[in-house]
Amino acid sequence: MSIFDVFDRISQNSQTQRGKIEYIITGLGNPGLEYEGTRHNAGFFTIDVFAQQFGENINRLKFKGKTAEVSVNGIRCLLLKPTTYMNNSGESVVQALEFYKLNTDRLIVIYDDISLEPGKLRIRRKGSHGGHNGIRSIIELTGRDDFSRIKIGVGKKPHPDYDLAKWVLGKFSKDDSAKALSAAENACECLKLMVQGKTDEAMNKYNS
Repeated sequence: MSIFDVFDRISQNSQTQRGKIEYIITGLGNPGLEYEGTRHNAGFFTIDVFAQQFGENINRLKFKGKTAEVSVNGIRCLLLKPTTYMNNSGESVVQALEFYKLNTDRLIVIYDDISLEPGKLRIRRKGSHGGHNGIRSIIELTGRDDFSRIKIGVGKKPHPDYDLAKWVLGKFSKDDSAKALSAAENACECLKLMVQGKTDEAMNKYNS
């Protein structure tokens, strides 16, 4: 038996002891300090808040992203922040789904939505990409749109002619930042319900 076989067995035993990953929870955003605090990184921000509630940091490199594992009421979940940049988010998500042999019904994606005011949430079981490039990438590479998603409101452009990219890559105002934190905390409560199969309850409590 080689040293690599030993490490493989240790890894398999560790995974068995922790329990099988049953859900992948993905927050979308762009990597890099220049994007921190921007509207487009609402998904990253929210999933970081969720990880912190379990005493975890999402910092293990895997699946073209940063990951952590948490147990939500006994349900093992992989937390994933793709580092592929927003437009290629699906590359990271597909790798994780394939590794754990999970279907898209065990995927929850958190991302920003300009049609919702800051502080608002909307949960959906499936749907189109609605013009969001991160969701577009996931749908194109999985071939499915039947995955749950939590939309985090970041507010609409100040006026119709305002550049969309400039808006979503801009940072929250102080007031909107506080609202975004509130939305993130509510989204965390949604996640705890959704992985237990209580999506309807989450929708009834938190949908805007």
